[in-house]
Amino acid sequence: MSFVFDITRRKFMQSASLLTAGLATSRSWLPKSLAAARTPQPLEEFGYSDVLLASDLHKKQLEETHSVLMGLSEDSLLKPFREMSGQPAPGDDLGGWYHYDPNYDWHTFDAGFAPAATFGQWVSALARSYAITGDQKTREKVLRLNRLYAQTISGDFYENNRFPAYCYDKLVCGLIDSHRFVGDPDAYRILEHTTDTALPHLPGKAVEHGRSWRPGKDESYTWDESYTIAENLFLAYQRGAGERYSALGAQYLDDEYFGPLAEGRSVFAGRHAYSHVNALCSAMQAYLTLGSEKHLRTAKNAFDLLEAQSFATGGWGPDETLRAPNSGDIESSLTNSHRSFETPCGAYAHFKLTRYLLRVTGESRYGDSMERVMYNTVLGAKPLQPDGRTFYYSDYNFKGRKVYSNHRWPCCSGTLPQVAADYGINTYFRDRSGIYVNLYIPSTLRWTQESAAVSLTQKGSYPFDSVVQFEVATPRRLEFALNFRIPSWAEGASMSVNGKRVREQVIPGSFATVRREWKAGDQIELDLPLTKRLEPIDPRHPKTAALLCGPLVLFAITQTPPLVTSRQLLAAKKTGQQNWQVETATADLNMLPFTAISNEQYSTYLLVK
Repeated sequence: MSFVFDITRRKFMQSASLLTAGLATSRSWLPKSLAAARTPQPLEEFGYSDVLLASDLHKKQLEETHSVLMGLSEDSLLKPFREMSGQPAPGDDLGGWYHYDPNYDWHTFDAGFAPAATFGQWVSALARSYAITGDQKTREKVLRLNRLYAQTISGDFYENNRFPAYCYDKLVCGLIDSHRFVGDPDAYRILEHTTDTALPHLPGKAVEHGRSWRPGKDESYTWDESYTIAENLFLAYQRGAGERYSALGAQYLDDEYFGPLAEGRSVFAGRHAYSHVNALCSAMQAYLTLGSEKHLRTAKNAFDLLEAQSFATGGWGPDETLRAPNSGDIESSLTNSHRSFETPCGAYAHFKLTRYLLRVTGESRYGDSMERVMYNTVLGAKPLQPDGRTFYYSDYNFKGRKVYSNHRWPCCSGTLPQVAADYGINTYFRDRSGIYVNLYIPSTLRWTQESAAVSLTQKGSYPFDSVVQFEVATPRRLEFALNFRIPSWAEGASMSVNGKRVREQVIPGSFATVRREWKAGDQIELDLPLTKRLEPIDPRHPKTAALLCGPLVLFAITQTPPLVTSRQLLAAKKTGQQNWQVETATADLNMLPFTAISNEQYSTYLLVK
């Protein structure tokens, strides 16, 4: 059933004004389901500058994406905004999806598909990079881009755009990040102008993918994502942009999607994968902002349903589509599709969702899932290129390859720089009692404990080696807790402090806690045995399985499906830092993690005798 919203500018602004006015005095407008009391205080995120990564893989991805964004011409970045607002538009055209073509044929799905859609994400990524590095040239570029963009704000941009809500959402993200991380004093003024201009061209509430709400427009205008925008609106409110954004966040919550999920009923089948997982981040922000227990249930139930249809890599959504429970589509995709997981976009949504859930619940399994997606998908993405070539899909076909998208500057060119900037904030969290170590990435965390500057340095070659070392630096003895995520697969995990094994239990699938009075130079060693195991694609196809070692999926480098047994796979031997070898009856089979694959043909799953 489709529905159309016909809202005039005057009626929409009147209703928005009334809603905002009501917020100024009370929240009685909130449904009872959104006004429930919260559970205990969530874990806190650290700032981008609090974590210094020392991992070559993670640093390289950040540096490569940052270099591409810094190299983009500002006239080229502003060109589609200027063209769509009728202004002079000098400079080279970036082309690809970023290009504006008033005569674009949506059947081509090529250049001109989403003009300027990634601008806000790129500004956001630059702002986050500045927060990490303090590089003044990055800050200056963000400030210039915001001011140049402010001169182009026009209703025509939204009226002529097939993705008005999508573009508005990314612009909100870029501006609130500019305010928070770059200290742009004009960011919220520009945000207000952007919001005033955009709202008359958006639906009055969340409209599902494929539903028509703009009469006279072709099918491609139904692909907008108004059901995802609440997350950044709630964040804008939390960061001081005004009560208006909390009201708008509540207005754009997608109850058609969230309602059944809150009750534990799957409504995934046929829905666009990345955007609907991303929408679950709006549900989490409804909980974090409004205290809505309903939306917390929505996200938790949805995550459980998502895990049940995920690949061994943690990825999901073959052909960008979520599936019905117990569907055979996931297994079928191993032979009928090379579009297994929309990688940078999917990973970005997955990281945010698992970060929110981990912070709220304290459950380590969300960190396990984040780690799996990181190592087996986006950290192995081909690098973003200055000409707009972008890694889009992970390929889990029996004959898989890493390739660039056929389209330049697609949506994944917007999320990959954000993913690369966020590794640090996903690694550590804190509460009043101490620190939570979520990801095992060589890095240094700096924080203040009882007015003292403290740091925790993490070293090791995990996940290629089982041992992770930590060292505490503190100017005086301080008591606090260190909590370490113990992956669910890490049977036999152990921990020692200054060479002495700790008495506290180290239980897979939980956080192991050591609370003591720490002094400078204290050493912690964590041993996470890298268990090898087979994971079937689904219960109905137990012989179609992937080999894992710790958090890593090991991909078979092969041109033809090998004849291999489960015993042979589980006996895989490590022959190098990132190489494993399986002895079969006919030949040795080389196995690599996703980060080590370049142009080789590989298979994620094998048919196991």
